[in-house]
Amino acid sequence: MAIWKDPTPAAKPESHRFDPPAPKPEPAASTPPPSPAPIRAVEAAARESIIAADLTIEGKIEGAGHVRIAGKFKGDVRVQGNLTIEQGAKVSGGVTANKVTLAGELNGNVESAQQIELQQTGVVNGDLKTGSLTVAAGSRIRGHVECGWSEKDSKTLTPSTSSTSSASSSNKMESGSAA
Repeated sequence: MAIWKDPTPAAKPESHRFDPPAPKPEPAASTPPPSPAPIRAVEAAARESIIAADLTIEGKIEGAGHVRIAGKFKGDVRVQGNLTIEQGAKVSGGVTANKVTLAGELNGNVESAQQIELQQTGVVNGDLKTGSLTVAAGSRIRGHVECGWSEKDSKTLTPSTSSTSSASSSNKMESGSAA
């Protein structure tokens, strides 16, 4: 590199130009062109909505998809997806979801869920109605639990047998830890 400026610029080497070969014409096919795919042919993974730990919201949540609550929510939650209540979160209201994972506090009833997972730090003050219940040691439940009954089973019970069947299949815990 020179310290002074040359009055004539250096000649740049000429780059070689590459032309791709022209596409060959294809013979006319007897099959019709493929039809465009439907817009919703592949169902996208369910999205998750999050209520952050520093938020307090009052209202109603309804819809499809998953919901994760890390803050405080007062109102009903009805989703066609999973509901996760994080440790330190507090929900006051009724819940309907496919799967409920509870590490925080729920003051209200789970009216319908295929599966409920109560983690070690989870607290429930309300009734639970689910197909499957998982309870970790250290979690707390205060309320009526109906577990393992399908909608069909609960409709076939007659009023005279429902009280004895319900009492034998349900658990009522007033306080203490579930093991």
